[in-house]
Amino acid sequence: MRVVSQDFKDGDKMPERHVFNGMGRQGDNLSPHLAWDEVPAGTKSFVVTCFDPDAPTGSGWWHWVVANIPADVTELPQGSGSGVVELPQGAIQTRTDFGQTGYGGAAPPQGDPHRYIFTVHAMDTDKIDVDAGASGAMVGFNVHFHALASASITVLYS
Repeated sequence: MRVVSQDFKDGDKMPERHVFNGMGRQGDNLSPHLAWDEVPAGTKSFVVTCFDPDAPTGSGWWHWVVANIPADVTELPQGSGSGVVELPQGAIQTRTDFGQTGYGGAAPPQGDPHRYIFTVHAMDTDKIDVDAGASGAMVGFNVHFHALASASITVLYS
């Protein structure tokens, strides 16, 4: 499986348009374009996440979680998680560590760069049983038991 973006390449610095607007940051908080291919046979849906393992919380920080993306969808346009473009029918965004649904861009404290890992998971089920209030950890728990394959792209920001 492979994931790419028109907005950045693996290892790039996150563009300001994808940075959070708040917590001392003045980005556009626009979710990036993501596309994926080479998915395994038997894929029935996808889950997309953005996670910062470097957040000073002891448990990282969930920046974006989208579950139940239909299997015939292989791309999320820029702005899909920000309300600019509608998500595919049936897809659901769940709560991030900002306390709300939808994309929340990079907003690290001063210091070393943080990694923002955008991952697409190919799932063996049409739907995982979560609602908009589910945490990233709850979605991750479900992904653990249903993922056929996963692919990531990582960007940095400080």
